[in-house]
Amino acid sequence: MAKVVAAITTSVDGYITGPDDGPGYGLGRGGERLHYWVMGGPWTYDGGHNFAMHGPDKDFYDELVAGIGAGIVGRGMYDAAGAWGGTNPFPGPLFVLTHRVQDQPADGSGFTFVSGFDEALTQAIGEAGGKDVSIGGGADVIRQALAAGRVDELVLSTAPVILGAGKPLFHGFDHDLNLEIIKTVSSTFATHVRYAVKR
Repeated sequence: MAKVVAAITTSVDGYITGPDDGPGYGLGRGGERLHYWVMGGPWTYDGGHNFAMHGPDKDFYDELVAGIGAGIVGRGMYDAAGAWGGTNPFPGPLFVLTHRVQDQPADGSGFTFVSGFDEALTQAIGEAGGKDVSIGGGADVIRQALAAGRVDELVLSTAPVILGAGKPLFHGFDHDLNLEIIKTVSSTFATHVRYAVKR
């Protein structure tokens, strides 16, 4: 059965970015370390980077995205990532939550701008073709989805770093949820845990 899967990377102290995140510095100052696992090792904003996932990180990622048919992200993540160069890099269409739907990019980009979470989820499920729907960053989108009881699986990749500041994943979240560990994968750069959200 198709699931709604919320997935994000955090520091040990629960931040999804370092301070001052934004275009050109999508993960904030020092936040590059959160995605060493994605890039296959250390990288910097100024030094350029490639997606060079390998080993347990790649195995984890490949298994996760194999079931994805569509995704949802927030406008902040979209902007901070520089719209991924103007083309959706993820499996299936990507729905971007925004109050500025008039900024919708041209056809063929793989992005659809939507103003509300429920509308985005309905469209994503419809477009996923029976496959899973992924909910990525930012933190606010994941909190909305969890608070609405719409997440079946929460996937947290925890990088071995304490950032001390930035955007916290669960800031202001006051819901009491039980989680069940489905699978854990560890590498040098992250520990990935897949949780079932119990209802």
